[in-house]
Amino acid sequence: MRLFGYARVSTSQQSLDTQIKTLLEAGVVKSRIFTDKVTGSHVKRNGLDLLRVKIEESDVILVTKLDRLGRDTADMIQLIKEFDEIGVAVRFLDDGISTEGTMGKMVVTILSAVAQAERQRILERTNEGRLQAKANGVKFGRKRTVDRKKVIDLNDEGMGATEISKQTGIGRSTVYKLLRESND
Repeated sequence: MRLFGYARVSTSQQSLDTQIKTLLEAGVVKSRIFTDKVTGSHVKRNGLDLLRVKIEESDVILVTKLDRLGRDTADMIQLIKEFDEIGVAVRFLDDGISTEGTMGKMVVTILSAVAQAERQRILERTNEGRLQAKANGVKFGRKRTVDRKKVIDLNDEGMGATEISKQTGIGRSTVYKLLRESND
């Protein structure tokens, strides 16, 4: 039996350090820890794909939490089924559950459904908050850095787009866009 580890965070700004430390403390050799910095809502992940290639019968995959392996119930069930067919068990350290045995598989399936439902609730709350913020006048996106009035004033003085571009340090296509917008 060989131990493998899998760690995942949703974005590149998040850190895998805590998960990796937990896996190392659980006895996984560093070279057998596979990681991803991508959403868990699908199974097309480089680290997970590499892990799938490396595992063999009687190996055990350690994951800190259920939602680190995946967020979609159907994908989780498929992954667990795939691992089970090879003869590989998955243990979720923080949750204290494992795919070993019939009861373990059932518990993992139920918890996968819960993880997916939580993900949906997070998305709903995020969208509700975004809509409320828009209704309250919050503007999203990058703040404008181009002085639109200056571009229009320079054009009104007879300056061409190329010269405006050089003087303001913005692209000529942006100058044309701003002038079009001012005429609308």
